[in-house]
Amino acid sequence: MRIQPLNPENLGPELRFVHDEIANLVSGSQGQVRMIDEQGALLGPFAPMLHYPQFGVPALSFVRTLDTHATLGKTVREVAILTVGGMFGARFELYAHEIMAEAFGLPPGIIALLAAGGQPSGLSDEEAIAHTIAQCLVHGRIVPESAYRHAVKLLGRDGVAELFFLVGGYSLIAVILNGFDMPAPERTA
Repeated sequence: MRIQPLNPENLGPELRFVHDEIANLVSGSQGQVRMIDEQGALLGPFAPMLHYPQFGVPALSFVRTLDTHATLGKTVREVAILTVGGMFGARFELYAHEIMAEAFGLPPGIIALLAAGGQPSGLSDEEAIAHTIAQCLVHGRIVPESAYRHAVKLLGRDGVAELFFLVGGYSLIAVILNGFDMPAPERTA
């Protein structure tokens, strides 16, 4: 870990407001994922975002927009996010989204394969195309026309656009996590 989580008691008023907003948000929407330490400091990508708010706050706003305007199914989103996290090996991203994917009903074997960067079988058509698209983009390739057309058929044009932005957003998070070598908390269960 190249930076430490920031104790909220040591933050100025503007950053404390951002910290508290994030803390309230993650404790409600992702309560089963440990995102706050014993001192109340935010973990994972939030520590770098607060250390460097000129970059972190806009990045956070973008990622939050991906959630507030989500139309893709929860398992489709988690397949895409785990594909990104698995390709980057982003420990915190995998930790958080393995838990969320499990909560949304993805089978443990599929979660494990996605997290390991594998190609699981047993995905729905929508989940499979999300995985294909995410893999393609994370490898820096243009999405083939056949894959794009198939994705539009399954998810609609707006859904495919959402998927592209989702992959981009979680790639950004993975890069931040890996650049700052942010660890994942120990899983107790």
